[in-house]
Amino acid sequence: MAEAADIQGIGPSPARRWLRRTAALIIGAPLVAALLAGPTAPAAQAGGTGKAPTGSETVDVSLNGLAPSAPVKGDTLTVSGTVTNRGKDTITGATVDLRVGPKLRSRTEIDTAARRTGYVLGSDPAPLGGKYTVKFAKLPSGISQDFTLSVPVGKLGLGDDGVYQLGVSLTGQTSRLRYDQVLGIERTFLPWQEEERDSRTKVTYLWPLIASAHVTAETGTDDQQTPVFADDDLAAELAPGGRLEQLVSLGSRLPVTWVIDPDLLASVDAMTGNYRVKSGDTTVAGKNQDVAKKWLTSLEAAVSEGKVVALPFADPDLASIAHRGKNVSGTLSHLQTATEAAGTTVQTILHVKPSTDFAWPVDGAIDPSVVDVATSAGAHKVIARSDSLQETGNLLYTPTAARPIGGGTTAVVADARLSTAFQGDMSKAGNSTLAVQKFLALTLALTEQDTDIERSIVVAPQRMPTVAQAQSMARALHGLDDERWTQPLGLVEAAAAKPDANATTSVPKASQYPKKLRSQELPTQAFQDIKSTQASLNSFQVILTQPERVVTPFGNALNRSMSTSWRGKPLEAQQYRDSVRTYLQDLINEVQLISKSDVTLSGRSATIPVTVQNRLLQGVDHLVLRLKSENATRLKLNNGGAVAEQPIRIGPGHSQSVRFDAAANVNGQVQMTAQLYTEDGTPYGEEMTFTVKVSELTPTVLLVIAGGLLLLVLAGIRMYTHRKRTNADGETGDDGGEPGQPSDPTPDTGPESGEPSASGEKVER
Repeated sequence: MAEAADIQGIGPSPARRWLRRTAALIIGAPLVAALLAGPTAPAAQAGGTGKAPTGSETVDVSLNGLAPSAPVKGDTLTVSGTVTNRGKDTITGATVDLRVGPKLRSRTEIDTAARRTGYVLGSDPAPLGGKYTVKFAKLPSGISQDFTLSVPVGKLGLGDDGVYQLGVSLTGQTSRLRYDQVLGIERTFLPWQEEERDSRTKVTYLWPLIASAHVTAETGTDDQQTPVFADDDLAAELAPGGRLEQLVSLGSRLPVTWVIDPDLLASVDAMTGNYRVKSGDTTVAGKNQDVAKKWLTSLEAAVSEGKVVALPFADPDLASIAHRGKNVSGTLSHLQTATEAAGTTVQTILHVKPSTDFAWPVDGAIDPSVVDVATSAGAHKVIARSDSLQETGNLLYTPTAARPIGGGTTAVVADARLSTAFQGDMSKAGNSTLAVQKFLALTLALTEQDTDIERSIVVAPQRMPTVAQAQSMARALHGLDDERWTQPLGLVEAAAAKPDANATTSVPKASQYPKKLRSQELPTQAFQDIKSTQASLNSFQVILTQPERVVTPFGNALNRSMSTSWRGKPLEAQQYRDSVRTYLQDLINEVQLISKSDVTLSGRSATIPVTVQNRLLQGVDHLVLRLKSENATRLKLNNGGAVAEQPIRIGPGHSQSVRFDAAANVNGQVQMTAQLYTEDGTPYGEEMTFTVKVSELTPTVLLVIAGGLLLLVLAGIRMYTHRKRTNADGETGDDGGEPGQPSDPTPDTGPESGEPSASGEKVER
């Protein structure tokens, strides 16, 4: 058992200890440990897809809870977790131990310890042993067991204030290795400081309330401009247990600076009234008004006495604008309007006045162009991060966050280690516990760097933390509640702190901007699409009697098209931009010329009607209808020209028929073109063409018609005269003529005797 005791670090002789450590230095501690442990189990299949873990990685040790996270004298430390046998063989005589120490002297040592996985002889401390263990008779392959260890802090052997490594290991035997060995270990950190320090680090923690875009540019088909949402996913985030609900609930009990995207507030505020949700090709009524109202009420209460920073509306992607969009005309003006809308939106909805003087590039990564764009809309403070604005002066401590970078701009440099502490999957209790303990350890180690200098540190976490990440962040901040080595500070105050004269103020070159972040940026085409849509909007709004009903929703939608939330989602970003452009074009097409069939003119002069239709919910004005004759020699308009114009003004849902005077000179067909224009001469909509057929009546034709009419008149007179004479002759035979002759059985054949006609009818005079 001497070897086993030696492996575990329990009481080996000085000579043996010296020999083992020397061997570890020469050929590597892991190899020595493996040699002393004897032969390992042959490779085994784990789940049929890979080799089963062996040695000190046979057992997975998860630390699911550690309380208190930063103990003081008199406390009892409770560590709970789970051990899982990932190996092939059953483990017997399993013992779960605590291992405390050594004290870690720097944040670099903390990072190194956090990266270690397996047990290393000579580097990992001895177990506490005694009654502070948990034993399992058997731990079969694939089986998990929970454990809880409770130890008075006085028994941990902690010395001076500082950060101590805390390990939980499982020691046991297998059927192949019949002696005690470390089969699994997990390490974390224990910050130890008995009393409040005279010099404490000021910590500014940003608490972001940011969401992806949900509101479209569309409004309902009513006078109330009912907002239309692309989906109802935002309601799930606002509901109890949802991401945004948890951020408000947790943040309300923390000393944080709220960093808010005004678009989120505007979207939730829109949900408190009537709203519609897209469903296929139609929309349905939204039903989460109560959820939205409750969330806004909770947020208003949470920030009433807090510190609030408003980002530009829709959180535009500053780096994408700097690298891909600033050379596309109009892009920077969108950033300007987004900044101007920020303060008004927050103040209107939350009734607090926010600071709008901060810009926050993605992950705090900056270069000269990012800084220029970030400050172009009026911000004078840029939230950077220490892995971007790196120290170059070989400082032995972390300097204060604020430092001038030229041009009256202050970079507020967030600490990269602390800012990234809660990325990853925090839904696993083991991951969360390790992240919380490491965060607290890093803050204490930072304070320990130089106790004579009081510094201000900023923490800027991920923009949209998950529920689990937010909960882990909150637990870590509650670990600092007693303010033994830190104290909270607002972002505005942190930016105003006295800069460290030795800290770097040199903005990194463009070539140093992270390639991974650059690959996620919006493409130049995105900004060209936005420019094109804005141009269409500019032309459209000038004809409207109520332009604000269109300008506001589309302006907000164009700002959302530049949102940081589109990073890594190029297809969704393109679809959103396309939907905005398509809907605007649909509205533009609601004011149009009604197609007409060919027109025939008979005569020298006539009128040509052209109909304009307005199917919008508001009137249109400042339009001009221009009609053009392609052959003015054959057909002239108005006073003899080839082009005629008339102003157009139409009420909502109405049509207007406009008549143009025309004069024809020659027979034939003439192509006509009708086109709407704005008053500044910009074409509006599609042009319409039709044909006018001219059938002119010449003097010769009129003479022929007149001759025909004269002949008809003369013929009528002759017939009248003939009829009158015939009637006169009939009257003379009856009264004064000769007596009639006796009847003859043979009919007369003369005309005056009533001779039958060829048709069988009598011909009368």
